[in-house]
Amino acid sequence: MPYNSLTSDTQAGALIPEDAARDIIKGVTVKSAALQLFAHRKMSRLQQRLPCISALPTAYFVNGRTGLKQTTSVSWTNKYLNAEEIAVIVPIPESLLDDVDYNLEGEIRPLVEEAIAVCLDDAIFFGTNKPTTWGTDIMTAASTASQTVTLEAKVGNDSTDVADNLNAMMELVEEDGYDVNGFWCHVAMKGKLRGLRTTGGEFIFIPSGAAGIGSQATVFGEKAVFSKAGFTSFGEDSGDVLAICGDWKQGLIGIRDDITMKKLTEAVITDDEGKIVYNLAQQDMVALRFTFRAAFEVPNPINRMNQDATTRYPFATLLHA
Repeated sequence: MPYNSLTSDTQAGALIPEDAARDIIKGVTVKSAALQLFAHRKMSRLQQRLPCISALPTAYFVNGRTGLKQTTSVSWTNKYLNAEEIAVIVPIPESLLDDVDYNLEGEIRPLVEEAIAVCLDDAIFFGTNKPTTWGTDIMTAASTASQTVTLEAKVGNDSTDVADNLNAMMELVEEDGYDVNGFWCHVAMKGKLRGLRTTGGEFIFIPSGAAGIGSQATVFGEKAVFSKAGFTSFGEDSGDVLAICGDWKQGLIGIRDDITMKKLTEAVITDDEGKIVYNLAQQDMVALRFTFRAAFEVPNPINRMNQDATTRYPFATLLHA
């Protein structure tokens, strides 16, 4: 874990004034796919309790006019949203801030926000560095419930097998009593989706903007969000997750604190052994501290279609062959 990272002349030298273009060349920052798909709620405390139904009532016919009416019961269990913190500190020498002819803080913030989005998505979708107090990540939970489909090999120019794979994913979710209302896909999946047609020739995949400025991309008419971030769990290896479909209303992201930035001027930054790496006041430095607190859980309540919690899950994954 790094504790001695520093934004120095080496990293920011390109921003120090000289005969250069004013605009900084940069990519489009990535938003959190999880926050675009999952329901989220504001948390007022560190932990929020979520009562979740665990046993359904049963009704009975009465035997004749004077038959006895039977009893039943309903049970609930508790799930919890536990807020955990994502944070990072960006140390900068004050002299560098004086020499750079840009709003360095304004340039850094959107990039850190992107890094937080990637960290959040990696934890929720794939379990990468996921806090132990959070619910199980989508990839692991779907695998445990056997909610996985393996991508079939493309034959010539025929892409219909990809559509079959997507349909098979949706069937797994629907068989568990949930309705698919969205897809998460890695951006590389766009190439596999663009050629898909119905038997009538209509597009199965509608890219964003195709139906007008600002319109949402869809697959089988349902919302599709594509991630451009380089998730560590995505690649060309067997078992890598290419897409996720499901009932995104069944998952919850709790927001305890939105992304905040604090400018530190007289603090010390230490490593994990307590050794001082930077003394901001003594070394004429500042540090931008960014924090974000969030929680995640999929309550997965019982329903009539599937009352077995070990096989019931509102999401399914498409895996690389």
